[in-house]
Amino acid sequence: MSNITQIKRFLIEEFLPDITPDQLADDHDLLSDGVIDSLGVLKLIAWVEDHFTLPVDDTDLDPNNFRSVAAIDRFITQRRAAAPAATAVAGG
Repeated sequence: MSNITQIKRFLIEEFLPDITPDQLADDHDLLSDGVIDSLGVLKLIAWVEDHFTLPVDDTDLDPNNFRSVAAIDRFITQRRAAAPAATAVAGG
């Protein structure tokens, strides 16, 4: 399931109040375009952790995971898929 709508809503509310979701391309490079700076990335990570109840580990802090709406969506999907496996390993 895609989280694109929720991600766009957050990005627009926090960083791009003058555009609509339709104007924000899924692959728009938020970092190189200056939409999000290093503090913005931290805010985005905190939102992902809180909103999706997903821990973001130090190994996940690759800027490419947060470069675009599509990248953020992929990251969330991959973390969700990995979470049950990590729980099974830790519990077993």
